[in-house]
Amino acid sequence: MLRRIVFIAHGLITLAAAVVLVVAPGLIPSTVGIELPPGAELLAYLLAGCEFGIAVISLMAATVSDGLAVHVIAAGFAVLHLSTGILEVVALAGGAAPFLWGNVVVRVVATVVFAVIAFRPPRPDLEVGVDTETAA
Repeated sequence: MLRRIVFIAHGLITLAAAVVLVVAPGLIPSTVGIELPPGAELLAYLLAGCEFGIAVISLMAATVSDGLAVHVIAAGFAVLHLSTGILEVVALAGGAAPFLWGNVVVRVVATVVFAVIAFRPPRPDLEVGVDTETAA
C-alpha cells in the first residue's frame, strides 16, 4: 500500500510540474534565479514532455503487480533523482541560486525512497510474472 502511495504522490507532483512548465514556462526556472530569454520556452516544453512521461509511468506503476517491474521502475526513478541532485549540486557550485539546495534535499529523499523500493527483498504478493488479482 505504501508503495502505491509513493508512486501516486510522485506521479501527481510530476504531473503538476509538467503542467506549470507548459502554462508558465519561466515560473519554475525563476524560483532559482534563471530567467528564460525570449524563445527559450522550448527548453521548458521539452522538459514538460519528459515530466508528462515520468508522471504516467509513476501513476501506472501504482497498479503494477509484477515485482520485477516495480523494482525496475523504482530503480529508474532512484537514478533519475540521484543524477538530477548531483547535477543540481554542480549548478550550485557554478553559482546557481542557493534556493536550489531545497530541491537537492528533495532529490536525496526521493532517491532514498525509490532505492528502498527498488532494492528491498521481493514480497510474496509481488512476484515476477504473477498477477495477484487473477492468480487466486
